[in-house]
Amino acid sequence: MDSEIDHIIGNGTAAMVDPNGAGGVAVVARIGGRSLFFNYGYAEQAEKRPITSDSLFNVGSVRKVFEATLLAQAVLRGDIRLDEPAAKYVTELTGDYIRRVTIGQLASHTSGLLLPTDHPPWPSEHFSSAGFYDALNAWTPSGGEQPGKQRIYTHAGYVLLQLVLERRYGKPVAELLDRRITAPLGMTSTIVPERGPDDQAIMSPHFLRRAVQGYSLHGEAIGRPGNQQGYFDFPGTGQMFSSAHDLAILLAACFGERPMEPELRKALLLSQSEQFRDSARYGQAMAWEIENFLGVTIVDKPGGLDNASAYVGLIPDRKIGLVILANRGDVHPFVAARSTILPELARLVPLRPQVAGSAAR
Repeated sequence: MDSEIDHIIGNGTAAMVDPNGAGGVAVVARIGGRSLFFNYGYAEQAEKRPITSDSLFNVGSVRKVFEATLLAQAVLRGDIRLDEPAAKYVTELTGDYIRRVTIGQLASHTSGLLLPTDHPPWPSEHFSSAGFYDALNAWTPSGGEQPGKQRIYTHAGYVLLQLVLERRYGKPVAELLDRRITAPLGMTSTIVPERGPDDQAIMSPHFLRRAVQGYSLHGEAIGRPGNQQGYFDFPGTGQMFSSAHDLAILLAACFGERPMEPELRKALLLSQSEQFRDSARYGQAMAWEIENFLGVTIVDKPGGLDNASAYVGLIPDRKIGLVILANRGDVHPFVAARSTILPELARLVPLRPQVAGSAAR
């Protein structure tokens, strides 16, 4: 099976690796209770520094699955309800529309919000916290959107969700994520550093030495290793960095194949449960997306910037997981993952019939 997996991964990711060495890919395939690692290309072209499973990548919007898990924990503890308005915690929200948006709608991208930071053409202005509240209070839908009635992907909604979590617990989101999710799982290389004035992540030399150089789709270097991008200039909005080794731990945890507290296991499952049905083929969970491709149900989350691309995907009923981290922008690993890699891996692990009276774990 290993040779087949190697062939599937190599073919599926080949187009993501720049032939001139400007960027590469780190991959984890979780299958049969094992994590298999594959590394291609360079973390930095000029130094011919190869990508490894410990290289640190900016994972972009993959961060959202961690915030969704944090929210799911809060729901299980009774600390937050999904039907509560975000304005209960972020009291600066006074606009007619935003006051009706619930926490659950933020988590499932059904709030209807669509700020300029959520779609191209990307704006040039940045938001302070006060400016962010002003934009949310002034926002009105242009196409008849209503809270909870449609799925519209919004980065701004998750920034607001971060603020809700911080207000509820009185702690920075990076501390909450570390104490409640990454540290308990043993993910020692997954961090949310602040963004410095030069768009560099403020991280220790130990982490910075492992950070990859980011490249554009066409091979131009963008920023320096540790580059962060964003439109929100207030604490907690820096992007997450992680490694293939750390995200392999997340895959194992999602399948219950790693020791953890029962509450965290329940929170991971709750975060992946469908909250909104978008079409016959697509559903939306908390951050995670649910799709059916070629008869295979995939629960996944893509992320990306102009110098980084990331993907985490699961086939829950076969306990197959996939992580793809690229230090090139706009190579869209989710396309290959959904259309070829995960369906082909699924062929290697046929579904086992349930034994009468047995319970799935």
